[in-house]
Amino acid sequence: MYTIFPILAKRANQGATTMSGGEQQMCAIGRGIMARPKLLLIDELSLGLSPKALELLAESLVRINQEGVSILLVEQDVMTAFEIASHAYVIESGRVRLSGDTRTLSQDPMVRSAYMGFQTGVSA
Repeated sequence: MYTIFPILAKRANQGATTMSGGEQQMCAIGRGIMARPKLLLIDELSLGLSPKALELLAESLVRINQEGVSILLVEQDVMTAFEIASHAYVIESGRVRLSGDTRTLSQDPMVRSAYMGFQTGVSA
């Protein structure tokens, strides 16, 4: 885990409760990965994190996935989720409204308007 999250090596003797939110999230993901799962479940990766910490964690998840671990990410930050994921489900009021690869969904006018802050008909 120290190769994925080098900051944790510097914090090896520090209690997790005294770490920053991003470092705590790294610690939690690291604990999950050490169990060598086939599937890693992550709920609200971005919650309470600085943009820099979120970017680092997102990059780490892509790397973890490339090393063979499937990841199920539940995330309200659609732009971040689409950067990380290859496939997505858009759930609204408890029902799957749309599903597909993230490249296609990121171009869907409803997704762009409702979840990404882009006005329909306006390209980014």
